[in-house]
Amino acid sequence: MSVSNSRCLVACVALLIGLTQAGCAAGILIADAKSQPESLTVAPGGVLIVGSASSPFVYKVRPGSSTAEKFIDASAEGHGTFFFGMLADAGSRILWTCQLTPVPDTTPVRRHTALRAFDLSTGKPKIRWNLPGDNSTCNDFAIGPDKALYISDTANGKIYRLPPGASTADLYPEHRTLMGVDGIAFLDGVLYVNNVVFNKLYRIPVDAAGKPGDPVDIWMDQPVKGPDGMRAANGKLIVAENGSGKISAITVHGDKATVTVLKHGLKTPTGVEPAGDTLWIAERGAGKAVSIPMPK
Repeated sequence: MSVSNSRCLVACVALLIGLTQAGCAAGILIADAKSQPESLTVAPGGVLIVGSASSPFVYKVRPGSSTAEKFIDASAEGHGTFFFGMLADAGSRILWTCQLTPVPDTTPVRRHTALRAFDLSTGKPKIRWNLPGDNSTCNDFAIGPDKALYISDTANGKIYRLPPGASTADLYPEHRTLMGVDGIAFLDGVLYVNNVVFNKLYRIPVDAAGKPGDPVDIWMDQPVKGPDGMRAANGKLIVAENGSGKISAITVHGDKATVTVLKHGLKTPTGVEPAGDTLWIAERGAGKAVSIPMPK
């Protein structure tokens, strides 16, 4: 998102968005320093959309603006409602989100979660699909070459597939190694997922009939700690390591991969979003979003 020096303002708003573009280094200071942005996405026209893991709101920041606006309000959904995954689908003009609502009086805490779709321009609700089970964690998603939406359920080790135009998803793979599945992305038409609990990266093979097989463990040449949000860009997987405060690029070579650290010293980074020559990062522990130049 391009911001001129004359617009490097500081304003009190409901979310902290740190802008670190070349030629402009400013922060949009906040009223709620605990906004905990968990995931973010960029809509057509450069609109930055950020969900909150500590409030029932989704925010947007228009290009050239110094103000984060409330875009979606889910406060009527129940006490403690918040958001994880965010994904702008420009083709269908939809914002896909993961909405989570704690189940009252449960120990340990259980959550009912829903995949929700909103109009990308107006925020009007379009689709709602509640994930099965008494406890689920809709976490993140990716759009496949088949235009279907693939959804990770961290709590249950499942991936769901929502066909184009459908309002109900089907179970895709379910496997014991997927307990803790989080980030999900397609690279060169191949589905990759990471595991935030066991610090793993997997490829999901698909047979000639389109049926997914057992996850294939990708050996990485250095450890990743708490791999979280993940996107594909420039032939690489870009991943937020929430346990090490790093953003890393993973170059896959068959069943092996090379890890290159792009940024370190962050406070619990949980999401990434490539947008042209910019890489946006959700820095949940600092209550802000920051950007760095997109690596080639």
